[in-house]
Amino acid sequence: MSATSAAEPAQRCETLAEALKDKVARGVAWSIGEKIGTMLLQMGVSIVVLRLLLPADFGVVAVLTAFAALALVVVDSGFSQTLIRKAEPAPEDYKAVFLFNVGASAALYVLLTALAPVAANYYDMPVITRIAPVFFLLVPVNALCVIQNTIFTRRFSFALLSKVTFASSVVSGCAAVLLALAGCGVWSLVAQRVLQTGVRAVLLWRLSDWRPRATSGWNFGALRAMMPYSFSLLATDLIASFYNKIPQLFIGKIYSAGTLGYFDQAQKLKDLPVTSTMAAVQGVTFPALSKIASDGKKFAESYRQVTMVVAYTMFPMMLGLSAVAHDMFAVLLGEKWMPTVPYFETICLAGLFYPVAMVAYNVLKVKCEGPTIVRLEVLKKVIMTLILALTIPRSVQAVVWGLVVFAACEMVVNVTAALRRTELTGRRLLRTLLPVVLISGAMYVAVRAVAAAPIENALLRLAAEVGTGVALYAALSALFRLEAFGEVAAMVRRRFES
Repeated sequence: MSATSAAEPAQRCETLAEALKDKVARGVAWSIGEKIGTMLLQMGVSIVVLRLLLPADFGVVAVLTAFAALALVVVDSGFSQTLIRKAEPAPEDYKAVFLFNVGASAALYVLLTALAPVAANYYDMPVITRIAPVFFLLVPVNALCVIQNTIFTRRFSFALLSKVTFASSVVSGCAAVLLALAGCGVWSLVAQRVLQTGVRAVLLWRLSDWRPRATSGWNFGALRAMMPYSFSLLATDLIASFYNKIPQLFIGKIYSAGTLGYFDQAQKLKDLPVTSTMAAVQGVTFPALSKIASDGKKFAESYRQVTMVVAYTMFPMMLGLSAVAHDMFAVLLGEKWMPTVPYFETICLAGLFYPVAMVAYNVLKVKCEGPTIVRLEVLKKVIMTLILALTIPRSVQAVVWGLVVFAACEMVVNVTAALRRTELTGRRLLRTLLPVVLISGAMYVAVRAVAAAPIENALLRLAAEVGTGVALYAALSALFRLEAFGEVAAMVRRRFES
C-alpha cells in the first residue's frame, strides 16, 4: 500500500472532525445568539411585569413551577437523551417514546390538578386551586413536541430550534405584559408559561415531518430496550430537579409568599444568563461529544475547550452582575424589589461553579453508564441535604449561601469524575481556567470600586460600572493573550464569514 493510500483514512477522519467542529461552532453560535435574544426579551418582560405585580404573585407561581418541573422530568424519563445518544434510532423507538410521553403527561396532569387544593391549603395560598388546572396544561402540551425537539437536535438544526424558542418567547412575553397592564395579576404569569409551551409545540409540529403514523400498536419492546439508560437519567434528573426546588417548597411554607417571591426572582434573574448559555452549550455539545467518544485525545481536548469558553463567558458575567446588583435593581425594578438585592448578589456566585459542573456532567453522560451517574447524583444530594437542613431554619440568606457552597461541591464532584474518564488532567484544566479566574476577579474589584464612587445618579453609576467591567475584561484578555479570548474571537469570525 502506498503512503498516499495509507494517509487517506487519516485525512478523512480529520475532515470529519473539522466538519463536526464547524457544526458545533455554528450550533453554539446560533443557540447562544437565540439564548441572548431570548434572555434580553425575557429580561425586558420581567422588568415590566415585576413593576406591575406583587412579590406574592411570583411566590405562588414559584410553588406551581416546582411541581411542574418535577412532572416534566418524569414525562421525559431520560428517553430523549437516550434517542440522541443512540447511533440510529428506529421509527418504532420514536413512536414508543412519544406514546409514553403523552400517556405519562396526561396522568400527571390529572394528579397535579387533583392535588392542587391540598397544596393551596398547605401553603395557605387559596389562589393555587383556581390557577393550577390552567398552569399545569404546560405538562401535556410540552409532551407533544419532545420527539420533534429530539429529532432536530440529532440533526444539529439549532438555528431552527433557536428561532422557535425566540418566537414562543415573543408571543408569551407580549401576552404577559398586556395581561399585567390589564390588571390580571398572577394570571399574566400563568398565561406566559402556558403560551410559551403551547406556541413552541405548535411551531415544532408544523416544522417537523415526523408523525406517529405507524399502523402498529405500541412497541413496548423498543421502550424496554432503552429503559436501563433512560431510567438512570430519570433518577438523576428527578433527584436534581427535586433538590433544585426544595428551597422554593420550604421557603413557601416557612416564610411568607412575598419572601419566596424575592428569593425566587433572585434565582430566576441569575438563571437568565446561566441557564440560557448552558442550555445552548449542552444542547450542542452532548450530541457532538457523543460522536467523538471513541477518540480519547480529541474528546479530552474538546472537553477542555468547551469548559474554557464557557468559563470565559460566564465568570465575568456572573461576577459583573453581582457587582452591579444594587444599582441594576434600583434603576430597572425600583424600591419594591430592593429586598432581593442581597439574595441576588450572593446567588450569582453559584453561577461561577454551575457551568463548569454541567459541562463535566455532559462528559459523564457520554462516558458513563447510568448507575455511575446515579451514584454520583446520590452523593451530591447527600451533601445538599446536609446544607439545606442547616440553612433553611436559619434564614433565606443562609439558604442562598448554602446554594453557593453546594454549587462548588457539585463542580468538584462532577469534574473529578469526568477527569477520571478522559485523558484530560486536572493540572491541564486548572492551567486553562486560572487566567480566566484571575482577570474576572480583577474586573470584579474594579467594578466594585466604581460602584463606591460618589456618583449621585444611579443610572450613570450603573453605566460606568458596566463600561468599566467590559473594557477592562477585554483589555486584560488581549494584553495577556488568553487562549479563550482567541478561541471566542475565532468563533465570532467564523460565524460572520459563514
